[in-house]
Amino acid sequence: MRLLRRLLQRLQPNRLWLVHHPEYAQTIPGIPLDPERGERIAAFLREEGLVGRKQLLSARPVSVADIQRVHPSDYVAALDRIDVVSQAIGVQVTDRERQRAVDQQRLVTGGTIRAVQRAIRTGQPAVNLGGGLHHAAPSHGMGFCLINDVAIAVAHARARGFRGRVLVVDLDLHDGNGTRAAFAADPSVHTFSIHNDHWEPAGGVASTAIALGAGVTDNALLEVLRETLPAVVAEHRPELLVYVAGTDPAQDDRLGNWAMTAEGLLARDRFVIGTLRAHDPRLPIAIVLAGGYGRETWRYSARFLGWLAGGAVVEPPDDFERTLRKYRRITIPRGDSDDWGLTEADLFATVPAAGPGTRVLGAFSRHAIEVSLEQVGILEQVRRMGFPGPTVEIAFSQGTGEMVLLYGDDERSVLLMELRMSRDRRLVPGMEVLRVEWLLLQNPHLSFTPAMLRLPGQRHPGLGLFREVVAWVVLLCEQLGLDGLVSVPSQYFMAVVARHHVEFLDPVARARLGALLQVLGGLPLAGAEQALAEGRVREPETGKVVRWEPAVSVFPVSERMRARLRGLPAETPGFPRLVLAP
Repeated sequence: MRLLRRLLQRLQPNRLWLVHHPEYAQTIPGIPLDPERGERIAAFLREEGLVGRKQLLSARPVSVADIQRVHPSDYVAALDRIDVVSQAIGVQVTDRERQRAVDQQRLVTGGTIRAVQRAIRTGQPAVNLGGGLHHAAPSHGMGFCLINDVAIAVAHARARGFRGRVLVVDLDLHDGNGTRAAFAADPSVHTFSIHNDHWEPAGGVASTAIALGAGVTDNALLEVLRETLPAVVAEHRPELLVYVAGTDPAQDDRLGNWAMTAEGLLARDRFVIGTLRAHDPRLPIAIVLAGGYGRETWRYSARFLGWLAGGAVVEPPDDFERTLRKYRRITIPRGDSDDWGLTEADLFATVPAAGPGTRVLGAFSRHAIEVSLEQVGILEQVRRMGFPGPTVEIAFSQGTGEMVLLYGDDERSVLLMELRMSRDRRLVPGMEVLRVEWLLLQNPHLSFTPAMLRLPGQRHPGLGLFREVVAWVVLLCEQLGLDGLVSVPSQYFMAVVARHHVEFLDPVARARLGALLQVLGGLPLAGAEQALAEGRVREPETGKVVRWEPAVSVFPVSERMRARLRGLPAETPGFPRLVLAP
């Protein structure tokens, strides 16, 4: 199927343009944007044969002159001040973080300019895999937004001679207040925004602003959209669409309060494009991603853009599978070949407490482990989090397994990861597996907040690299020819996070997890753990309190392990129905 799509892409080139830059991944600590969102989307579209290499364009930073077409010069100059940027971003920043934020938003604004220009020039949709800084008004920034990329891109197009009518459709969860303010007196630009709450007063000579409140479902949003957008299109007769396609209305969004599903978001996007193409099949369409907070949010955009590029819905892989596919292109050096001239003394010099071995799992030196963590991108992601000197150490112990330690600094004072693992031939009869005894991932630079609650066993918030680290460990298994990755999740939330990729060997454990998900699945993980700790999960008939019980879970690597898991009984034993007590 992918090959067929690539052949069709060559016959119908340039159906969809993508604008991106590696520096889009620069983020500010405390803002829960996925730094890899654009890269994930682009990789998916490339792997599926939906876009070609020539359709991926690089963003360039916007000039100060272009920014000043929308924002007054005194405000632009004030972006050199820490207090101004901190207030707009919503978190206190250092001067280095201030500069990073300004540079990043200038870059994504340049990306929106390029997407708009490409759409106008070709009549084909162009997507900036970033952007949507719609809260920045001409005189001030807010809501993570310093400058308004959509308004600047339209002003740039005007300066280049485009005189057509513009429609900005903003379906991000949050109000497109800054864009509305920028065009409040311009009848040639209609700003259309459906959101949860008004951030600033609605109004303007050509504006539609609809606040729906919290808890909005698929049907509620689509009903309002169908009632309002076609009339605006018929009246305004746009000659350019800029679509702010935020995915934060999703029910699993970290900052959202709506309840839209993946199907609902796709129906929303298809309706917008269908309505505008019915008005003009050659209408230039520029798309920006805007809000979307969480590691899986990229999949909503990828699903939409895959449909836009190929005319059919292609389901993106989940984040773990996508990560594992990428890592499988890498071969970790083994044996003598990975020493790079290092002596035995060099190797032992990096071991905190000399033990019986010098190679992790009997195969990988410390150097090879560090090289592989660099190759898969984990160390680079750590640097982007504000840890410029990640340092890898290895510790060996006869009793507790081998440990891979990752520190955030050269002094080894900031522990980010502690992974303890060992090879095991007894846990699953007839198989050799890699057993993970312990995995700690933490970011000591972050603090717990109402939006980031403490989970059992945590001293600091998580590092946000669980999927990447587990995928890397699976890669170790594959390259060693092991049958599987085995762990015993000590907490409910650990089993929930991994449930789509692992299988419990004990059918009772599978049934217990299913029963717990029935009553706890709608709660945040911290809330679910609190309910278990308080003894509020019970059997209704007997009143018996049900706790989480650790059990062996397996991620299959070899075909014979997959066959073993397929041979498990399809029907799990009946587990009592559970209820959640007040």
